[in-house]
Amino acid sequence: MKLLSSMLLALLVALPAMGQDAAADDTSETTTYYLIRHAEKDRSDTTNKNPDLTEEGRERAQNWAEVFSKVNFDIVYSTNYNRTLRTAAPTAMKQSVEVKSYDPRKLYNKEFRKKTAGKTVLVVGHSNTTPAFVNAILGEERFQDMSDDDNGSLFIVTVSGDTKSVQVLTIN
Repeated sequence: MKLLSSMLLALLVALPAMGQDAAADDTSETTTYYLIRHAEKDRSDTTNKNPDLTEEGRERAQNWAEVFSKVNFDIVYSTNYNRTLRTAAPTAMKQSVEVKSYDPRKLYNKEFRKKTAGKTVLVVGHSNTTPAFVNAILGEERFQDMSDDDNGSLFIVTVSGDTKSVQVLTIN
């Protein structure tokens, strides 16, 4: 299991870097987005619109920090909800990066593109906003909403000039 995790981590780090090397001949900047859904949320109170993470969710958030330990994020974004903020926090803290809020109704707008150009960015969202964000970056409707029990999918989108690529991994 440890060998598999190590191999997956090496792949996670190497693939976007290879894309950046290939783009080095190009005069455009390369931006890499890592997009995840928040970790497992507390469902014990169905009236709570802003639940925290469960113990399993807190463990997953810590695991994301380990998975991302070899990725140097310039910016970490989260929606302004407990579950997304708490998912983003361990990675941001480990990398000494502030968590910034984004409005999920304004996905990948001109201002966001400008702020993130040439950067490596983590975006923590929800089952509907994460694939919608990926679609907005790609400029096509490629991904549907995530299953409500999917807390382990990772979308890696690389943008270099007009070239956009996406990888989807499952980290459990």
